[in-house]
Amino acid sequence: MSIEIRNVSKQFGDFHALRDVSLDIHSGELMALLGPSGCGKTTLLRIIAGLETADAGSILFAGEDTTAVHVRERQVGFVFQHYALFRHMTVFENVAFGLRVKPRGLRPREEQIRRKVHDLLGLVQLDWLADRFPSQLSGGQRQRIALARALAVEPKVLLLDEPFGALDAKVRKELRRWLRRLHDDLNVTSIFVTHDQEEALEVADRVVLMNGGKVEQVGSPQEVWDHPASPFVYGFLGDVNLFHGRAHEGEVHLEGMQLHAPEHADAQNAKASAYVRPHDMEVRRYLPGSGDAAGRSRGIVARLSRAIVVGPIARLELIAADGNQPAGHNPDSIIEAQIPAQQYREMGFREGETLVVTPRRARVFVEGAA
Repeated sequence: MSIEIRNVSKQFGDFHALRDVSLDIHSGELMALLGPSGCGKTTLLRIIAGLETADAGSILFAGEDTTAVHVRERQVGFVFQHYALFRHMTVFENVAFGLRVKPRGLRPREEQIRRKVHDLLGLVQLDWLADRFPSQLSGGQRQRIALARALAVEPKVLLLDEPFGALDAKVRKELRRWLRRLHDDLNVTSIFVTHDQEEALEVADRVVLMNGGKVEQVGSPQEVWDHPASPFVYGFLGDVNLFHGRAHEGEVHLEGMQLHAPEHADAQNAKASAYVRPHDMEVRRYLPGSGDAAGRSRGIVARLSRAIVVGPIARLELIAADGNQPAGHNPDSIIEAQIPAQQYREMGFREGETLVVTPRRARVFVEGAA
């Protein structure tokens, strides 16, 4: 089922949770609402479910306006962060609950309920736990049971609010892979809320980046990662180094280096921000006198403050040397770089040593540019 969100706004007192949000969700799509706490993602999910009412705007399911339709009639399955299982009921009874409270004319026969519940428990790979109580399950098992219960009523839309937020990192990783496989099997339109960038990029077909009650960008995981639409998106998706400088006719000038930015050829000595991911930083040993004819080092001269070498990647934390701060850069801030651990060992870098870091690739935003 497709979902259309049209000009939805919501205010709680003086707080604007959503500001004129419009969004299209395709039938059978798994979409992530991603953003920091307070950005409006959970409020939007609850409005889609019918658990909250928008101050303005409308929600359409398959082209039909559901704005005034009660939550019970929207055919939505909802999975919360904290399981919300009935503690006094067995796993079987929890999953059967939604079927047993249906109106008498719509309620399946008992043998149909039994067969459906066992099929669902098999789908989430927990049929062997049917007679246990929630207190006897692990967090990951409880969340899978909560999902089976949401699926029991055959929802046309599945909504998940931080479904793995209460679980440890290893279980979260296992469950998000499992959710992706389950979605591919069921093909039900699904929306999940998360503040975990890795989770959204790994699981979703498309990602909606939200900030301050507005949609900043919508796109596939690869699109939002490779082509961030705003400084917020760039900064929110993974680690990033931020440098400030001036853009003039396609060149960005920073202290110690210069970046090409042909997309800003019209800029005339404008304020600019350059975003560089740690893996896009080239690192080499500093050799005094190795600069260009004007004595510039063709990069930022920095001291290696700390090296974290775990697995195949060496993460380097560097502090720019006095007089080599990029324009507008905070002298106390860390420059992060990532290089292969093998390269780190071969180069023989040592903490305390002076190095030169140079961006291989940067995304430049110019103040006032469209």
